[in-house]
This record gives sequence, structure tokens and C-alpha cells, in this order.
Amino acid sequence: MVEPATAASADDHVTAIAEGAEGHSFSDAVAQAWQILDSVTDPEIPVVSLKELGILRDIRADAEGLSVVITPTYSGCPAMHQIEDDIKAALADRGIAARVLTQLAPAWTTDWMTDEAKAKLRAYGIAPPHSTAHAATAGQAGDVGVAPIRLQPRRRLYDTNVDLSPVTCPHCGADNTTETSHFGSTACKALYRCLDCREPFDYFKPF
Repeated sequence: MVEPATAASADDHVTAIAEGAEGHSFSDAVAQAWQILDSVTDPEIPVVSLKELGILRDIRADAEGLSVVITPTYSGCPAMHQIEDDIKAALADRGIAARVLTQLAPAWTTDWMTDEAKAKLRAYGIAPPHSTAHAATAGQAGDVGVAPIRLQPRRRLYDTNVDLSPVTCPHCGADNTTETSHFGSTACKALYRCLDCREPFDYFKPF
């Protein structure tokens, strides 16, 4: 009679994969790590995962172990240390030790957010970012090299190069909104107010 697998044996299996034990491959280790990290969320927006935001860029496994590559939303983002700790803790819970590497180029862009992430932001009360002009050339997971940082200028009526599409209120869906502060709860968001329902909300600035 074959005994059912226990939680401990499952953890041992994951550890063996990460260590490149006989019968396992590095691709297995990467697949396991992606699966584990799917549930790790952004510490500032807990309804959205790091993968959905595009912060989790790549996972690599070799003879030296597992490496997780992340890209900050902007240089100096205060959440990056917490993100690194959360990634290590999630993997450690399954018996996997990993290095977390920060990759700055290509620079993160809001175009790396998935449609699921934008829908979750809206449901959470944050207006998701509009697409930016460099969406077609945005770096993909695992890309390396030098890329210019393109910041979305402040939305002004006299600025003809800025996307003036209205920011939709995540509460009532109205387009009758106005920016009250270029900085909201965090530096990557602007504070808006809906002129229909009168509710304030954050808008995730596109860049």
C-alpha cells in the first residue's frame, strides 16, 4: 500500500528541486518558484500580486541556487525592502533559499501591469493608469540592458503632448474628475476627486 504524500515530503521535494537533486531540473525549480510567488502581494496594494504589477521580472535557477529578479516601480521606492523580505519568506516557508536581485534596466513601466491588476486596482478604489506612448517597446521579463526612463508629465490642459483622456472614478465610473494633488498616498499615485459622487481617490500615474 502506498502512503499518501505528506506536507513535509512535498516541502522536501521542492527543496530537492531547488538544489538540483538527481531526477529534478532547474526548469522545475523555476516553475515551482513562480507558483509559490504567485500569491505574494504588493505591501502597499495587498490586492495585487507582484507578478501582476510587473515588479517580479524573472526567476533563474542554476548550480548556485535560485535567484529572483525584481524591478522597482521607481528608484527609491520604500516598499522594495519589504518586497524582498516577503519573497524570501514565501520561498523559505517551502524550504527554498533564494537570492533576490534588483534590476533597474529596463526601467519599470505601468504598461507591465496586467489587465487583471488594473481591474483589481479599480475594485480596490484606485484608478488604474492609462497606457503610455512606449507600451510597444516596454521591456519584457528577463530583458537586460539600458533603457531610457520616460515619465508621464503632469496632466495640464495646455500640454498638447500629454494624454488628456479623463481619469475615470473607480467609485461611480464617472469621467467628471479633477486632480487635486500630483502626489497621493504614495509618490507613484496622484490624488483625484470625482465631481459627480464627490469621493476622493488615488490615480496610479502612468510612466
